[in-house]
Formats: sequence, C-alpha cells, structure tokens
Amino acid sequence: MQALFGIGREFSPTQKELIMMAARKFTILAVIFMTTMASSPRTFAGPPQSGTAVDAKEDPYVVEYYYKTKWGHAEEFLTLFKKNHYPVLRKEMELGRILRVSMTAPRLHSTEDGRWDYRVTIVFKSAAIANDNFDSEPLLRQLYPDQDSYKKEEQRRFEILDAHWDLPIKDVVLDKR
Repeated sequence: MQALFGIGREFSPTQKELIMMAARKFTILAVIFMTTMASSPRTFAGPPQSGTAVDAKEDPYVVEYYYKTKWGHAEEFLTLFKKNHYPVLRKEMELGRILRVSMTAPRLHSTEDGRWDYRVTIVFKSAAIANDNFDSEPLLRQLYPDQDSYKKEEQRRFEILDAHWDLPIKDVVLDKR
C-alpha cells in the first residue's frame, strides 16, 4: 500500500512539479464542479419548494464565459470577438433575450493553470431563455452577408484559444439569516 501512494519514496524535482500541477488542476476542477452544482440546485433537488409549480416572476440568469488564449493572441481574440460575436449579443439584447453583456480582464497575471484572459458575463432575461436553443442563423446572415469570411474568422477565434468554459452563477445573499 505504501508503494501505491509513494510513501517513503523520494521524487525527483520534475516528478514533484508534475504531482503539484496535477493537484492544482484537480482542485480547480473540483471548485468549478462544486460551484456549478451549487448554482443550479433545482436541477438536482426536484421541483421548487415554494409550493407553486412555476414562480410568478423568473429571475435573470447569469453565465460567465471564460476565455484563455494561446500566448500572444489575446488582442487578436478580442478584435475577433468585438467584430463577430459582440454584435450578435447586442442584437439579442435588442430582442430582449439578454439584459446585459460585460467583459473583464485580469489586471495582474496568475499561475498558468488558473489563467484566463477574458471573462464575458451575460445576464439573460431568464434561465428558460438562456437554454432555449435560440436559432441565431437569421441574425448571423443579417449581420454578416459574407458568411465565408465570418465562418473563417470565427474558426480562427477558437483556434487561438487554449481553453474556454462556461459557468452559470448566482448571487449569494449575505444579509439574510
């Protein structure tokens, strides 16, 4: 059993670094998993406990989209995002599907395993709207008549990413007991 866990064994500096990197990645994944589970309790807890089948008013639904670009490509990603994706989000705001869109970037650097370059926060009108499989094709054709160029640039936007993840979030009320 001791050999299985490496107890009493000396590891090389490279092995120690690999073990620490794996432990950090596992911790980040565990935090993301737990946050996701905590942010959507109705998915697992059954129907709402308020006694009504449907709440009278649906709350806004917030999703954070994280983008980690390959080194040296953050500005190119931002240019392509502003040109090809942000106008689609603005159109969805005009339609009333989205209430707000914002983008942030870290002021300082972090460790590579926790690094992200841009976080886009979208506030949807409701969870139902956020997950309704909206067909954006008519908007894309309207905004980008040259579909070949649009598709090539969108492909490039994702080619220069190292990682991308979506994280639905919820507010936590601190003043209630």
